[in-house]
Amino acid sequence: MAERFEKHSRTFSLLTLLSRLTGLVRDATLSRVFGAAGVMDAFFFAFIIPNLFRRLFGEGALASAFIPTYAQLDKSDPIVAKRLACLVIACLVVALGCLTLIGELGLYIISLYSKDDNLALRLMMIMLPYMPLVCVVAIFGAMLQVHGKFGPSAAAPIVLNICLIAAAIAGIAATKDIDAQTHVSFVAAAVVLAGVIQVLWMLFALRGRGWWTRDLRLARSELKKIMRLAGPMILGLGVLQLNTFFDALIASYPSTVGSTIFGFDYPLTQGAMAAVSFAQRLYQFPLGVFGIAIATAIYPALSRLANDEDAFSDTLRRGLRLVVFIGLPASAGLIIVAQPLAATILQGGDFSASDSNRVAFVLLGYATAVWAYSMTHVLTRAFYAMGNVKTPVRIAVGMVALNLVLNCTLIWTPLKEAGLAWSTAICAVIQASLLLWRANSRIKNIVDKAVILSWTKTIFATMVMFIVAWFVAAWLGTQDTWTGSLVTLLAVVFVGTTTMFAVAGTLKMPELWWAIGKR
Repeated sequence: MAERFEKHSRTFSLLTLLSRLTGLVRDATLSRVFGAAGVMDAFFFAFIIPNLFRRLFGEGALASAFIPTYAQLDKSDPIVAKRLACLVIACLVVALGCLTLIGELGLYIISLYSKDDNLALRLMMIMLPYMPLVCVVAIFGAMLQVHGKFGPSAAAPIVLNICLIAAAIAGIAATKDIDAQTHVSFVAAAVVLAGVIQVLWMLFALRGRGWWTRDLRLARSELKKIMRLAGPMILGLGVLQLNTFFDALIASYPSTVGSTIFGFDYPLTQGAMAAVSFAQRLYQFPLGVFGIAIATAIYPALSRLANDEDAFSDTLRRGLRLVVFIGLPASAGLIIVAQPLAATILQGGDFSASDSNRVAFVLLGYATAVWAYSMTHVLTRAFYAMGNVKTPVRIAVGMVALNLVLNCTLIWTPLKEAGLAWSTAICAVIQASLLLWRANSRIKNIVDKAVILSWTKTIFATMVMFIVAWFVAAWLGTQDTWTGSLVTLLAVVFVGTTTMFAVAGTLKMPELWWAIGKR
């Protein structure tokens, strides 16, 4: 079973890599076309809304509760499994469709009482229909993952990236006199178009499965079981996503509200939301390609092994060893290449060198905890697979409170918007530690001698890699040109990766072979 999850994680990683690469092209296009000013602040803030519901009802609570139930039914009673899938999709479409209509009406009423043309509000109204579409795509993807097909769901974001790139470029090609607000509205409309195409893509991937049926007998009781599992997760994740919304509100306040708060100058300036969002995209590249890929692939395997403690523990231990082996050097590497990475991907057009430095400063905070984000994803799914949804939810709710306090404190320090990143990283480390402690108390020997030895070797290899890569970066120095930044980035990545592989090979770490697909 471990072999199967590692095989699926490699498939998911490769396609996610392609998705993230197109995502970098998307960000490179948007940054050069719109810069890092108020227009991008408004776009990223408006896009938060459908993303919140995707994480809550799509890839979050509902999908996490759906996968183990659907996986077990697919083994014991495939007919009921198909009925359940059909019922879940139907309920999701109706519920979120109605919520979208209510949301559109509410936003329209707010717009009537808004004195000025609020760009963020307009973009929300345009992109809100993407919410039910992306959630349905996530459930379709969960179905395919249970059937061992991880490619379609990993490739679906590529559609979104291509649509956004095309819309940004087409806006320039159509007319050079188009204003930025009209142009970004055109890009927002492309988000909804992408959602429609993603749904059609997932339906194509599900062809031949015969999942659609009007006969829903016995499925309603299974739906109630899913909702009982998802209920606490929705509550916990709802609070967590509300915190994400607060983070966005804090960062975008200068662009969406104003430059003062309670009569005091606000500590952040326009472009803060754009800087935070671009930095998130950059650190989420290794996280999505490796950390989330491993967590996504391991979840169905853990769900099937929930009643076999030995096999469950063995699979989870391998997952923990692998995410630290990949995540820790990814954290170290991102710290070193933060500036040349931001400059290479984003700089050009309306995006200046100072904008790149601003994003790099935020990225430093996020980069320190890539390994913790990855571990949290794996451990949370392990608890869900065991049917324990309360533990990760309780821990997450506690982190929400801490994160909000740190956010409201650190933005008033010289860190400015980078304080949001450091707050996220600090909370991620604490959250991963608490989840690991609770998992180890529930299942004996999760962190056994083999895991401790693996982590120790990874720490040593990462330290060697960091020292070598840092000397290369220091020797090349800070580059003012795009070409110079690219050369520095490629040189440091090549040297760092080679060093990590060499040290891991010398230490005979099996995680190296797991990562590259060999036993």
